[in-house]
Amino acid sequence: MEYTFDQVADLLDEMAEQFPPVLFEQLNGGILLQEEEKPDPLFPDGDIFFMGEYIQDPYMGRSIHLYYGSFLASARNEDWTEETWQQELYTTLSHELTHHIEALGGVHGLDDKDEEDLQRYLEEYRSL
Repeated sequence: MEYTFDQVADLLDEMAEQFPPVLFEQLNGGILLQEEEKPDPLFPDGDIFFMGEYIQDPYMGRSIHLYYGSFLASARNEDWTEETWQQELYTTLSHELTHHIEALGGVHGLDDKDEEDLQRYLEEYRSL
């Protein structure tokens, strides 16, 4: 099952409306859906993709970037259902919003967890 870029944009808009407005304070760059896929360079076969990123830029401010191409590539590789698409989009949006809230609070628990997960994935990948 594949969603189009526009369908994903509409789903993300609907999902974002489900979160309390306070979570979007100081997210002055908003949530941006990018068309490209963004493979993780640490996994050379293009097996792992960045689905989203929380960006803090001194000039452009704070924003969340979600990569439609990464979702689409994963959906094709893993034969996603409609439910999987929605779960992955919601989970990624929630994850990036958590990075935003933690950044505002000056904490980095999710960053630490992401780093631990990355190290575990790399060990598993290298053992294949």
